[in-house]
Amino acid sequence: MELRHLRYFVAVAEARHFTRAAEKIGIGQPPLSQQIQALERELGTRLFVRLPRGVNLTAAGEALFDDARRILRDVERAVDRTQRVARGELGRLRMGMINSAPFHPLIPEVIREFRRHYPNVALTLDEGATPNLAASIRADVLDVAFVRPLLRTENGIASKTLLDEDLVVVLPQEHPLTRRKAVPLSALSSEPFVLFPRSVGAGLHEEILHACSSAGFVPHVLQETSQVTSIVNLVAAGLGVSLVPASMQQMHTVGVAYRPLQKPAPIARLCLIYREDEDGSPQIRNLLQLVDLRRQQYGGR
Repeated sequence: MELRHLRYFVAVAEARHFTRAAEKIGIGQPPLSQQIQALERELGTRLFVRLPRGVNLTAAGEALFDDARRILRDVERAVDRTQRVARGELGRLRMGMINSAPFHPLIPEVIREFRRHYPNVALTLDEGATPNLAASIRADVLDVAFVRPLLRTENGIASKTLLDEDLVVVLPQEHPLTRRKAVPLSALSSEPFVLFPRSVGAGLHEEILHACSSAGFVPHVLQETSQVTSIVNLVAAGLGVSLVPASMQQMHTVGVAYRPLQKPAPIARLCLIYREDEDGSPQIRNLLQLVDLRRQQYGGR
């Protein structure tokens, strides 16, 4: 028994007439009759009682009618579900991000757009440090993650650069350097620094150290903490100064002041990473398309 046999049978059962059923499904009446006869032979029973002006279902036909309609509905749902998954309209997307990512408007906007366009995709969000997020992607615990650059290329991980943003200096509110509109990096040479450890974000950590070295000094790191939000709070507590992505200025913490650095300023790059073997994932493909549409307005690369 094939699906076409069930479709032909249901068409005749609903129309109670071979000719009308044939017209509805777009085949000739003789081939339709032959298909129904083949189905009856396979089942070993008559499904219709032939009448002068149509047909009626036999008891066996009535029993098959309900099951056939259910089977065809299930097949239609399976086809629809398969096609929607293939388009990325169903399924799941496990997303990770670093602590500072949501402060850049691109990230919450992309997430909102993804939820709006694909409401039936189960979207989960997890926060962590760049190395941990990369490990979770390799282990197939996460699908994508918004991170600062990896220090070196990770086997099996694809990276897409989204945008570069300047680093700014965050100072205690009463610090003398707050009187400047822009702070030269060299002016921080004698200041205690609050930074995240290299193990948390090696790429950005190296960018900061390189910029300080170019300005003629090695930063004296008095305190380390893994969260950028904690860095800002520790600066507010007077433990030192720091360099943070410009988008962190949205964190309006009492007791701190943000100032731009004199050019050239070091930059904080934001990337999207995912497993290389997931290039064909429709959910990731849809996310990348949304990112490409939105990042240009924020000076994306």
